[in-house]
Amino acid sequence: MLEELVVRLREARDLSDAELLQLIDEDQDISFLAQQADLVRREHYGIDVYVRGLVEFSNICKNDCLYCGIRRSNASVGRYHLTEQQILECCRLGYALNYRTFVLQSGESAYYSDQQICSIVSSIKEEFPDCAVTLSLGEKPEQSYRDYFRAGADRYLLRHETADSAHYAMLHPSGMSLGNRKRCLFQLKEIGFQVGSGFMVGTPYQTSRHLLADLRFLQQLQPDMIGIGTFLHHKDTPFKSFPDGSLQLTLKMISILRLMFPYALIPATTALGTVSPFGREMGLKAGANVLMPNLSPLEVRSQYLLYDNKICTAESGSACANCLHNRVKNAGYQIVMDRGDVRK
Repeated sequence: MLEELVVRLREARDLSDAELLQLIDEDQDISFLAQQADLVRREHYGIDVYVRGLVEFSNICKNDCLYCGIRRSNASVGRYHLTEQQILECCRLGYALNYRTFVLQSGESAYYSDQQICSIVSSIKEEFPDCAVTLSLGEKPEQSYRDYFRAGADRYLLRHETADSAHYAMLHPSGMSLGNRKRCLFQLKEIGFQVGSGFMVGTPYQTSRHLLADLRFLQQLQPDMIGIGTFLHHKDTPFKSFPDGSLQLTLKMISILRLMFPYALIPATTALGTVSPFGREMGLKAGANVLMPNLSPLEVRSQYLLYDNKICTAESGSACANCLHNRVKNAGYQIVMDRGDVRK
């Protein structure tokens, strides 16, 4: 029965709500699901794995999300921000390592003005015209998004986290709303960004119906990139005592996403590598095709911890690059050094 559902999902890219719930809840071996997802990714992207050089340029955040280690109320975090020159140095390191996409990620705050963000983006595009710039700065006014796009930003990542309003309220403080998050995502698409969204797997109070809602919302949005990660607790958050999410379920959701969105760019996240020493390789074999090595200065990486025990906080950019090359090769894939744009 499981194999029949998987084959139908691969062919139709969709199933009924009841069938998707059955697939999500199924406890049987998921190797066939992963195999089918891998075949689909090979049809669209071959064995190519795209690399995005990640620059976590500030951990200052105005939000107080209950799951996040850099939430506003966490007084144990040493706050930092990188200058434009420091960010450019990170990109220079990445360029020397043949990375052709840079992801600029920060906590959500007004520390950097829109003018400063635009200056940073413009400087990167001027120095590295063959590279894509991805921003992950959270919810902003529509005009800010338009300014970033005009400055040269190509992509924007904004996970919706959960597509169920009641569940969203359980994970976020009052003042944040799922409606505004969705509004931002559709604005970004309308402006012309390649848009990425996604959700966490195994968050407190999550049910399979919440995961179904995530899939249905992504069908509406049709994002270019879909990032999902296993919920991992942080000791300085209200969710510190909740169990971590399931690696098995996360891998299953990656495979389901690949079958439903064959064109999507799906990362094997650092969170997967934190859950298991071979978690990222397992993610690739489940249908993922993107990796995001860290280019941030070593001295600040330990301050950008969204969850406990995050890996790769003490490795240099070159050491991380060599490690990933070997891991990807051993998993049966190859790293491709180009922008890695979506193929629809």
